[in-house]
Amino acid sequence: MANRKAVVAIGGNSLIKDRYHQTVRDQYIAAGETCWHIAAMIRDGWDVAITHGNGPQVGFILRRSELAAHELHEVPLDACGADTQGAIGYALQQNLHNDFARLGMDRHAVTVVTQVEVAADDPAFQRPSKPIGSSMDQAEAFRRRDGEGWHVAEDAGRGWRRVVPSPVPIRIVEEGSIRSLIDAGFVVISTGGGGIPVVADADGNLQGVAAVIDKDLAGALLATTIGAELLVISTAVEQVALRFGRPDQAGIDRMTLAEAKGFLAEGTHFAEGSMGPKIQAVIGFLERGGRRAVITNPENVERALAGETGTTIVPD
Repeated sequence: MANRKAVVAIGGNSLIKDRYHQTVRDQYIAAGETCWHIAAMIRDGWDVAITHGNGPQVGFILRRSELAAHELHEVPLDACGADTQGAIGYALQQNLHNDFARLGMDRHAVTVVTQVEVAADDPAFQRPSKPIGSSMDQAEAFRRRDGEGWHVAEDAGRGWRRVVPSPVPIRIVEEGSIRSLIDAGFVVISTGGGGIPVVADADGNLQGVAAVIDKDLAGALLATTIGAELLVISTAVEQVALRFGRPDQAGIDRMTLAEAKGFLAEGTHFAEGSMGPKIQAVIGFLERGGRRAVITNPENVERALAGETGTTIVPD
């Protein structure tokens, strides 16, 4: 009997504990804490595909590129995504290799540098809104806007930043390879940072674009693509909460698809930049036939799968 399939989506911020632990080594250690719980899932009979965020890591690459611009070419955003997929994939692969050895498991992890197709006419391209890179003063922002065609916006009184589109993922280009690797028994790390966004021309040729795809939406698409029954979104909190941040905040143990839609529509529970996209991703996954989604923090993945904590969302 085939194992059950699951996708685990790791937040990019969960690889960075705080501003004092941002080095490559710090991120490797943080990745190891999450990988141990994923290895336990695999030991318990799940075939797992892993995806991850990369927001802070892309920010680091962009900052290095800016600082070195007087000597070297700057790194395009799509190449930053590819770089982080390789680097974070390496950290996850090595941690999983060591965990499998400790558990006496004959399993292997592999990373697939993954392109994700978006529509060239996605409305997001007309409304860039995703801040990336470092803050700058207005003069520098306008120089970049006029000289390099950047879209820029003021960032809540903290200076100016470049903003890029966040289009909806429509197809994982390497989906066939990912499915074949999973079917062959590999633990596949793919679609990192939401995937490298690409558009197709009339002949089907692909080209990278300066955009950021939400990693949870892409993770949900990955789960649908491989026929996973379970989507696990690993984040910074143990449970989803209603009225988050208010005195009457209340954690949610379990909710149905209809309840999730209702709470999201109310517009007061799930912030757009944090929990909102995760709930949207779960809704899409369940609407496309997924059987269960779990949202929790890395250290509680096993307990959440057992129904002891976290938030479980199920079809109606």
